[in-house]
Amino acid sequence: MVRARTLLGAVALGLLLTGCGDDPGPTAPQETAVDDPTETPSGGPSDDSSPVPGADAPDVRASVDDLAAVLGIDAADVTVVAVQEVAWSDGSRGCAKKGMTYTMSIIEGARITLEVDGTTYEYHSGGSRPPFLCERPTQ
Repeated sequence: MVRARTLLGAVALGLLLTGCGDDPGPTAPQETAVDDPTETPSGGPSDDSSPVPGADAPDVRASVDDLAAVLGIDAADVTVVAVQEVAWSDGSRGCAKKGMTYTMSIIEGARITLEVDGTTYEYHSGGSRPPFLCERPTQ
């Protein structure tokens, strides 16, 4: 009985090691490019006169106008920091609230980051919902 266990253990170890023989090792993780608001499409640093890609889109203009109205300031005082395409993981569009339930489906949308006097604000959109101020982003 002991001899059978030893033999089985040796065979299992041999199979395990044989399976690892051609292992090329771990592969490097793949990275996804993220827009850097400090760089231009050419790769160099941006100057303040070059707009953020997508900054002139209707949803972005609507977000700027809404934030200006909420804060009671002129829209010209709102800076567009970033506009990112996002695949939200559920119907909360990255702005889940405690106690609420949301559809469990991927929703294509956008995260629009705005800044006023050093404070950043996020607007989220997706599906048929227009951009809205997300005070506590969860995604």
